[in-house]
Amino acid sequence: MEKNIGKKQPSLLLLICLVGFPQISETIFTPSLPEIAQSYQVSMNTAQLTLSIYFLAFAFGVFFWGYLSDIVGRRPAMIYGIVLYGIGSLLCYISQSIEFLLLARFVQAFGASTGSVTTQTILREAFSGNKRHELFAQISAALAFTPAVGPLIGGFVGNYYGFRIVFLTLVLMSLVLFFYTVKSLPETFDTSKREKVELLPIFVRFLKNPKVLTYGFLIGTINGILFSYYAEAPFIFIEKFGISASIYGFLGIVIAGASIIGALLSKKLLKTYQPERIILLGIKIMLLGSTLLLVSSYTDFLSKWIQFTAILISVFITLLGTGTALPNCLSLALVDFKDVVGSAGAIFSLGYYLLVSLITFGMSHLHNGTLYIMPIYFISLGFIMLILTKRYIK
Repeated sequence: MEKNIGKKQPSLLLLICLVGFPQISETIFTPSLPEIAQSYQVSMNTAQLTLSIYFLAFAFGVFFWGYLSDIVGRRPAMIYGIVLYGIGSLLCYISQSIEFLLLARFVQAFGASTGSVTTQTILREAFSGNKRHELFAQISAALAFTPAVGPLIGGFVGNYYGFRIVFLTLVLMSLVLFFYTVKSLPETFDTSKREKVELLPIFVRFLKNPKVLTYGFLIGTINGILFSYYAEAPFIFIEKFGISASIYGFLGIVIAGASIIGALLSKKLLKTYQPERIILLGIKIMLLGSTLLLVSSYTDFLSKWIQFTAILISVFITLLGTGTALPNCLSLALVDFKDVVGSAGAIFSLGYYLLVSLITFGMSHLHNGTLYIMPIYFISLGFIMLILTKRYIK
């Protein structure tokens, strides 16, 4: 049942833009990772730290903006975050060392994180029941596309103009988002009725709720798998198979189709199955895809393009599974915290984005120039997800 928020309801397009731009910013320069490593004279492992530090900053950012949005309102929290994001993007553009780039990425991600937590808070407080599940599925379908938009834009721009112009593109995007938000985002939170929220009691409630902890682990791990793939994909497809950065960008559209189909499948299955069963199904599909990916990594005795196709299909199945599970995890995660949804969302997002950062850092640490290490990593994470899901949320 939809809650009555009248004219204060923002448009779906605006919500998609606001929740999607952090992911575009995360993946837009992944086709340029080999060039960044070469330009700054660092290893590929070090270059991949630009991904894990992004999520580390994102984790602290979602906590900050989620809590702030309960104090100053959703609209100011969104606008302030976008301004900081623009400053961080500009710092990335002018960076002259890998250390400065990592610092700039931290600032950029801290600001961008408002798009995730504040938008999700608006969605959770505006809708309930199956309507909320369906809306999260629609948003997830759009979000599945945004990580692919990043490499598509970044691959083209980086291939012709270099990675610095990729960061300049993000500066321009921050300006467009700023003016769109100022013009179109209404305030959906009644700040006159706000009460002081103590974070410690909410945190204690989290620790006593194994379901919430499980959902946090699932969301963090699914996103960690997704962005670990984006960290490894340039090595796999650009360095190993020799495709250009611009073609790699188009390849991302194919891969994004998996997550989009998964989100749409999740929405369709809601008519017949409980969301908990759909989550379990998604994890099993993800494990199947990762197993096929492991097998494909050992098919180098076949022609290069047969192995290329096998890997592509396996990744597609893996992300089809994560795309099926994720919308329901997001929708169900905080159903027991409707009384403090903004602050609860801040604490919850801090936890799972720290996990995303840890998982992507793990991938960069394990990177050893082979194809098999990523699927082994994914299978290990998948089995942990399967065990926890069967125990706590089935």
